Amino acid sequence: MNLWILMAALCLAALVFGGYPVYRQSRGLTPLLAGIIVFTIAFSGSLYYFIGSPQVPSGAGTMPEIGAMVTSLADRLEKNPDDLQGWKMLGRSYTVMQRFDDAVTAYERAMAIEGGQNAQTLVELAQALMERNGGATSARAGALLESALALDPNNPNALFYGGIVAANRGDTDLAADRWEILSGLNTPPEIQETLRQKIAEWRGAPLQPVARAAEQSASVVRVNLSMSDAAVRASIPGDATVYVIARDPQQPGPPIAVARQRLSELPMVIELGDRDAMIPGRPLSGFSQFELLARVSVSGDPIAQPGDWFGTLLFRSSGGEVVDLVIDQQTP
Repeated sequence: MNLWILMAALCLAALVFGGYPVYRQSRGLTPLLAGIIVFTIAFSGSLYYFIGSPQVPSGAGTMPEIGAMVTSLADRLEKNPDDLQGWKMLGRSYTVMQRFDDAVTAYERAMAIEGGQNAQTLVELAQALMERNGGATSARAGALLESALALDPNNPNALFYGGIVAANRGDTDLAADRWEILSGLNTPPEIQETLRQKIAEWRGAPLQPVARAAEQSASVVRVNLSMSDAAVRASIPGDATVYVIARDPQQPGPPIAVARQRLSELPMVIELGDRDAMIPGRPLSGFSQFELLARVSVSGDPIAQPGDWFGTLLFRSSGGEVVDLVIDQQTP
């Protein structure tokens, strides 16, 4: 697979699964979470390719070699310091690897080559700064976003982050103005509802009814999750992460819902419902059937790796019953 396609897909998968616990913990729209929503919608096909096929062999040139590829790219850039696209790709790669200091440095180099005149580069640098700061905004990140909007008033990412920064400093009118512009830029319908709710909140309109929030918290399926004897004998570390994923087998796209646990907690019953939805406006309760996948990630990575154990079944809703799902297969 071409290196650049691979790196882009890995970046997206890491953004989505890395951001899921941010949502579960904060239940709010942080700058980091905002970026996750945008990237998830924009590149759902790439995400499904990796997460939706746990049995696909990794083969040569995949995840085990990514670290070496990034090192090679960094070495090449030291010899070709004017390679603009190379610096941008290096910044995105370091972001995936959570090497935020290095990501900031790479984006700084790209910004210097462009003379600070590319709005998207300014936004990506601002995002790296926020991620380095645990998702919190800073004066410099805010200034970069303002510069990006001055260069390109209709840049979707700049409007998205710029609205959040404005709201965080108390300027909710400006935040609403920016998101209203964003909502008119052919924004995917999956995030239109999120935009509408926050704009109404910033304008002082009534919030979403409590009854609907309670409805969204209800579980759709209870999964009795266990390991086969062969999987138990594999002696997987107890702190390995178990991902429980609901996905539409008929349509490529991001997972419908995701939950995760530690292997040491198995066997156990896991509830999966609308609160676990990956994309606003796409609740699990809206599907009469879906595929359930449970995967034990030996590496801790959400992308299927050789040696991971998994199990799958097709679920047809009939009233919130408990289904048994056994992790009994190993990724080659």
